[in-house]
Order: sequence, then structure tokens, then C-alpha cells
Amino acid sequence: MSKKVLVVDDDPDVRSFVVTVLEENQYTPLVAQDGVEGLEKILKDPPDLVILDVLMPRGSGIRLYRQLKTDEVLKGIPVIMFTGIAMRSFLKSQKVLEEFKGGEVPKPDIYLEKPVEPEELARAIKKKIG
Repeated sequence: MSKKVLVVDDDPDVRSFVVTVLEENQYTPLVAQDGVEGLEKILKDPPDLVILDVLMPRGSGIRLYRQLKTDEVLKGIPVIMFTGIAMRSFLKSQKVLEEFKGGEVPKPDIYLEKPVEPEELARAIKKKIG
């Protein structure tokens, strides 16, 4: 059975691009349009990997990443950040949230800034889940 990968991104073109890369590499794509829908899908049926955008109108990737990495049950799910936001800005936002909610969040293992080539995304996915 192929591994399930949840794509959480508000941009339909990006979702389509990532789904194509996943299908071409024999993964089963799941999609969510924002962090709220993404969390619902993760809780219902945890995927093998989450590919997560940072800026989304409903339920930001910043908050979803924090939830995934601080929840005892979910923190084992690998995450690839796939966004147009510089990593420096993402890490700064995590620092701000730490001041309000406590608890340090680990830096993402893989942080890809859009745009990327399909081969680069496929390599990152294979590195995380084989």
C-alpha cells in the first residue's frame, strides 16, 4: 500500500502541482485547503507525511505546525514546510508563539521555499518517508 501524504495549502495551483508530484512517485495524496481542515484530516486518519504551507486564510501553517510538534500523539508525523515565506520569518513567528504559549518547537527538518522543481520536492519526500 502506498504512503499517504497530506498537502495543506490554500492555493489550488500549488495543491495540483504537489498532488501530481506525489502521484508520479506512487504516493497517495490527500488535500486540505487550510490548517483547520488539515488538522481535522490528520486527527481522523493520520498521514505518513504532511506538506504544509505557512500562510493560509483559515488556520495558518504556523499554528498547525506548532500543534503537530507539541502533541504527544501527532509529533511523530514528519512535516515538510513548503511555502513562499523565508525560513527566518517562520522561525521568528515560532519564537513569538513560544512567548505566549510556552514550549519550544523544533525547527522543520525540511523547509522548501516556493517555487521548487518537481524533482527537488520528490527528493525531499523520499528523504522523509522513503
